[in-house]
Amino acid sequence: MAAENLDQAPNMLKQNLKMADLVALSVSSVGPLFSIAATGGVMAANAGLWTIPSIGLIAIPFILASFIFRLLNRHFPHSGASYHWSARVLGIKASRFQAWILILAYFASIPPIIIPAANYTLNLLFPSYRPSTFAEIIAAMFWSGFALIPLLRGSRPTAKLTQVFLTIEIVSVVIIAVVAVIRWHAISVPMHFGKPPLGGMIITAVVAATILDGWEIDSYASEESVNPKGDPGVGGIVGALVALGFYALLYPLMFGETPLRLLAGAPNPMSVWAQRLLPHASFLMLIPVLASTAGGLWLTSFILIRALHAMGREGLVFSAFAKINKRGVPGVATIVTLGAAFAVTLFQTIFSSLGVFFGLVLSTAGFFLVAEFFLDSVTATVFLFRMHTSRGEGSPHGHRVLLAGSVLSALSFLMFMIGFLIFGPRAIGPSVDYVIGALILLGIGFVIFARRHNVIYMFHGNAVPAAVEGSKLIASAEHTKGL
Repeated sequence: MAAENLDQAPNMLKQNLKMADLVALSVSSVGPLFSIAATGGVMAANAGLWTIPSIGLIAIPFILASFIFRLLNRHFPHSGASYHWSARVLGIKASRFQAWILILAYFASIPPIIIPAANYTLNLLFPSYRPSTFAEIIAAMFWSGFALIPLLRGSRPTAKLTQVFLTIEIVSVVIIAVVAVIRWHAISVPMHFGKPPLGGMIITAVVAATILDGWEIDSYASEESVNPKGDPGVGGIVGALVALGFYALLYPLMFGETPLRLLAGAPNPMSVWAQRLLPHASFLMLIPVLASTAGGLWLTSFILIRALHAMGREGLVFSAFAKINKRGVPGVATIVTLGAAFAVTLFQTIFSSLGVFFGLVLSTAGFFLVAEFFLDSVTATVFLFRMHTSRGEGSPHGHRVLLAGSVLSALSFLMFMIGFLIFGPRAIGPSVDYVIGALILLGIGFVIFARRHNVIYMFHGNAVPAAVEGSKLIASAEHTKGL
């Protein structure tokens, strides 16, 4: 079947996102305050004060990846982003497995946002009340339902509401930093790093992957950008740098003003820190944390929803995921994504045995996020190498710096993945490696299920992408000239 005879892609997304929208989505999707609240205690328990350099180490490949994503977006804008790039560069078979890793990485990241959102809400509204299981379920249901409102209304309303919540978060960060500096001499504590715990630092670095990702959301919003080959990727770079800046500011202040024994293992170290900053009004810290959590919830869902939409129209998953509502939103994918995430949350809350199982599965989110970025870096390395060898070292388009960066990024992510498999069982549980292995094996089943996937829609910035057979997908330097 010739590519030009294939039907055009149905159910296209609306192009209505401007640069300011993409930047807001990328920054807010990282959810810096929520990220510290949700993972700071775990990281402090594993690496102590070495949490700070651990974040710095994992940040290097993530920052490099943001520039790599910018390049790939310029050549291959697509709502499937990661798995689509793989198809264009490595081939359609490779993209099927990468699609599975993408689904695992982002779906496993959603329930761990819903549960804290519920708990923070109850703690804010009823400070002295110990929430019951029923109360937690109601609060979780509220946030799952609330996230549906902007997501079902469209990408533009989602971006606008995100800007409101992001403003609250940024203003709060400024206020927190000012108060922390003012209170430094009164509450600062000695900081003794001691000998670096290698295993703990590796685990912390992989966990930190969940607080350094999210900025890539503008890649998955490419088809909804008014300038699909110019804007997507820029927001990601800004988001990655801003998130790192938040952590570079807040983590040293928090560790410098709160005894490590209080932070290690704390379910919300931001609240622990707040009790020292504002002893009589520590509950105020929950407001910006909750705003950060809410934005992170619907934006993490946004990434997976757009990816499922792209997979649905290409036959990787059920075609119903490709359907859009009258507002140009993948309605089925949206409802199924948040519905499934809430179901996992419900089972975790009600059934203790299932809670342990799901908790172990969800703890692998960091590993699969690292795996996702590793595969993206490999894709970029192959693509840039082809461009480099075809156009010559002296060519202004040789991208030698990006090629070196993509190789370094891929190697770094690979080392962190291997380190997690070595030290993960000790820090998380002896079964975590088996869970990761089982989920990867399930990916083989997914690849077999997706054998009918032999067509991909190539988005060129126009209203309707062109369908191309899988055998004609591999990108070369010749294909990308002039893009």
